[in-house]
Amino acid sequence: MTADTELRTLLVGIDAACERVLEPLFAEGELPTLASIVSTGASGPLQSQVPPWTASAWPSLYTGMNPGKHGVFSFLTFEGYDWDVVNATDVRERTLWELLDRHGFRSVVVNAPVTHPPRSFDGALIPGYTAPEDPTCHPEGLLDDVRDAIGNYTVYPDDDSTDAYCRAIRSRGEAFRYLADRFDPDFGFLQFQATDSIFHRRPDDEAGIRALYREVDRQLAATIETCHPETIVVASDHGMGPYEGVEFRVNDFLRELGTVETVRGGRGMPTWSRARERSLKAGEETTRAGDDATSDGTGPGPLQRSMAALASVGLTSQRVGAALDRVGLADAVASRVPDALVSAGTEQVDFRHSAAYMRSRIECGIRLNLQGRDPNGVVHESAYDDVRADLMNELRALTTPDGEPVFEAVAPREAYFHGPESHRAVDIVTIPVGYDHFLSTTLHGERFGQPTEPWNHKLEGFVAVAGETVDLREGIGHAHLCDVAPTVLSTFDVPADERMDGTVLPCVSYTGEQSYPRFENDESAATDDAVVEQRLADLGYIE
Repeated sequence: MTADTELRTLLVGIDAACERVLEPLFAEGELPTLASIVSTGASGPLQSQVPPWTASAWPSLYTGMNPGKHGVFSFLTFEGYDWDVVNATDVRERTLWELLDRHGFRSVVVNAPVTHPPRSFDGALIPGYTAPEDPTCHPEGLLDDVRDAIGNYTVYPDDDSTDAYCRAIRSRGEAFRYLADRFDPDFGFLQFQATDSIFHRRPDDEAGIRALYREVDRQLAATIETCHPETIVVASDHGMGPYEGVEFRVNDFLRELGTVETVRGGRGMPTWSRARERSLKAGEETTRAGDDATSDGTGPGPLQRSMAALASVGLTSQRVGAALDRVGLADAVASRVPDALVSAGTEQVDFRHSAAYMRSRIECGIRLNLQGRDPNGVVHESAYDDVRADLMNELRALTTPDGEPVFEAVAPREAYFHGPESHRAVDIVTIPVGYDHFLSTTLHGERFGQPTEPWNHKLEGFVAVAGETVDLREGIGHAHLCDVAPTVLSTFDVPADERMDGTVLPCVSYTGEQSYPRFENDESAATDDAVVEQRLADLGYIE
């Protein structure tokens, strides 16, 4: 770098950061930079949204609007009964850096989730989560420049080791500082994702978690020293904590009620396929898998037909996977079994013929198959309210095997989502008590089991705001995820969009609101990236 940069505001995103994780690290002096921001600024819990998951929550943070306005409810987007991984074309509101651009401010954004393919603005952007490994950046060709300047830069860690996670964190900081020096921005957004991923993979690895957070702190220190931000905002999208309840298999329950129909084979969302052809390389499929599937996709091969036949008499891939798991071979075998073969032997929800189902567990809700809206709608429009009310009553009455409620809230979608994209939301929102119960879409033949993951997302994240103009006496109040965008805008004396759901945090001077024309986004792009789907499956986001 040739010179220091003078940032007006630096927004640091630390995925899944929360007091449960941070307080022990503060107490032991592991995070001096972040602790200094907390001690000199205003800080506290930041309430996330429903659903509190990365792909939907970060757009809420950087647009200031609920998913009913920005349009991203999950890692997946649905067209009829087909699905794809979400991307930036699914975000149907302006980001805060696009609003800053309208007021003449330049931004550098590194690793923000759901920003690929990038939209044009004054500045630079390297996309984060849900982007492909070699994403298009803004401006085009930027990633090659970054790699020439700092060495290897990857959207996802090279592997699941602590060293790989730390290298990814380090590259985020180095890339940001390189771009800040090159573009001389007014606003910077630097996001770290590995602090979430490690809890999905190794929640009991205290040494690894400490190492990751120490690296985040080092990168934060170097960035502050180089970029001299007047105001620093640190925010997370949600919290993290252990499951203390049960796994509730929603579609098994709905099958008992008669609203879910099932099918063996087909595309669907297979259960025993988290590997998603993990170790199959191009050209090896026919060698290892034999005649699993026809190369032109015209029909099933002999192994698929055999697996489907076995499934018809009850030997589904779920049962095969469970048996292998008991003897410690599930991962090894799954990594070498093609997804098409697993699908052929997996009992799945038949979306087209079911009246109501859970399609993606992280949507936190149930979708009705409605005539006139869904391609093969089963529920007549005149029956919608009654069917939905009956299902909500059944769900509200549910208890765990220990007699405790499963849900703390069961509500119509309009109770949580409002805006022009609300029609994309689930019809019934289901919020587990304390987010302590794991909601599963897979079919096991019984309602309850042990949670598939030991830790997962919680509703309470973290926020800290520091700087000379921050009023410590006012504090952060009852901070919400959607408050971050208008707060950042106010540090530039830029009015918030009057349609934002958040408000400026009390510790920052209020700049007011104004009407901005709604973002017109007719662009649509498919993600359709097996590597991205694999990452999400490995972290449990796709079952």
